Amino acid sequence: MLAGVLAGAQPGQHAVACGAADFALAMGVEKLKDTGYGGLPARTRGITNDMFAPNVSAPGAFAQLAAGYCGTHGVGKDDLKRAMAHVSVKSHANGANNPKAHLQRAITQEQAVTAPLIAEPIGLFDCCGVSDGAACAIVTTPAIAKSMGANEPVTVKALQLSVSNGEEAAFNDWNGAHFKTTRIAAQRAYEEAGIKDPRREISATEVHDCFSITELVTMEDLGLADEGKAWKAVLDGNFDAAGEIPCQIDGGLKCFGHPIGASGLRMLYELYLQLQGRAGERQLDDPRLGLTHNLGGHPAQNVCSVSIVGRGLG
Repeated sequence: MLAGVLAGAQPGQHAVACGAADFALAMGVEKLKDTGYGGLPARTRGITNDMFAPNVSAPGAFAQLAAGYCGTHGVGKDDLKRAMAHVSVKSHANGANNPKAHLQRAITQEQAVTAPLIAEPIGLFDCCGVSDGAACAIVTTPAIAKSMGANEPVTVKALQLSVSNGEEAAFNDWNGAHFKTTRIAAQRAYEEAGIKDPRREISATEVHDCFSITELVTMEDLGLADEGKAWKAVLDGNFDAAGEIPCQIDGGLKCFGHPIGASGLRMLYELYLQLQGRAGERQLDDPRLGLTHNLGGHPAQNVCSVSIVGRGLG
């Protein structure tokens, strides 16, 4: 599971940065469709007498995140449902412009709002799919890249990882409405990259949208929306393709599914294309800095990575 949570090329980047290698190849692969089970791999599948977290499911855990968000910030269930639906509509619209996306069909707000419930308030279109996939990247130093003809290489500005031991669920100071690890990793990444105002400096994001509520909450955890107001920012289109900070411009997990080992590199690949001006129909206007965010686990116990990449050496 950790392979998909890491930014993807993180170990390779560290190997090159410390001088252990001139080039590093990072690859993530997942064959989830071969397991014979429709969900993510877990130790309880096929073992009827295993009582390790027998009642926990991914949709159920993240539905609790939605409940915590509504309760903490006084957001009505219908308002949150509309915002979650908009997250999915936005990502499917983006995925329709991506020939590599698994799902390339736009959906309507009505379809998303009225879809069958999976774990209230999470509906069918609020969930990412289970899929196979692979992604690969070659990492080198800026000097070597320039010697090979890269006039303005895409460079890593920050790499941060934060791990929870589950203490959030054991104490009363966590409200169940955010990811502690994301806030820690994001703040460290901004400091490492020298970013003072992420809302003005970040051009685009690729975040872990396993469920629509996850993406919505992550906007606050990354400091890209005010506390308790991300649902309004989503409905205002702030994270649409034409918004202030486009999110999941490639379609995200919603349109690619979640081949765990490959998801992080897929995010970096999209930002690489955007920063190189090679994203085709979904190309953004002059992006300078991109952020990727990945999670593993559930809201109360998880690991998070945040990476920031940009154009040039500055």
